[in-house]
Order: sequence, then structure tokens, then C-alpha cells
Amino acid sequence: METKQEFRICNQCGKTVKTDGAPPYGEGLSVSKTWGYFSGKDGERHHFFLCEDCYDKLVKGFSVPVDIEEETELL
Repeated sequence: METKQEFRICNQCGKTVKTDGAPPYGEGLSVSKTWGYFSGKDGERHHFFLCEDCYDKLVKGFSVPVDIEEETELL
């Protein structure tokens, strides 16, 4: 289980993003993937964080667009 951190560093650009504590906060994408058998990465767990700007650049290059749903209540 990933623990909440006050600051995260974007694995793509190296920018420090404040994600907890006193406002203002930044946003980003946190990914954790455990690779299974026959993957070439058997049993490895990979973690990375992308700041919002790097996330936007990444998904802009997708052949199939990201599925976006509107949330009416933000926590």
C-alpha cells in the first residue's frame, strides 16, 4: 500500500509537486504496477509519479483518447 507523501517528484521532468499538507496542492498521476508471469518483469513492482503537465503531454500522444467522466463532488 502506498503511503501519502507531502511532496512527490515527477519521474518525467523532476519537478517537485506538493500533494499534501497546507494548501495550495498540486495534482499528478501515481501509478503502481506489479508485473506477472511472462511479462519480462516477473514479480517486479514498478511505481512512478507524473506531474499534471507531464500527464497532459503523455495522454496527448495516445492513439485512443483517455475516457473522461465529470465528477460532481471533489474530495
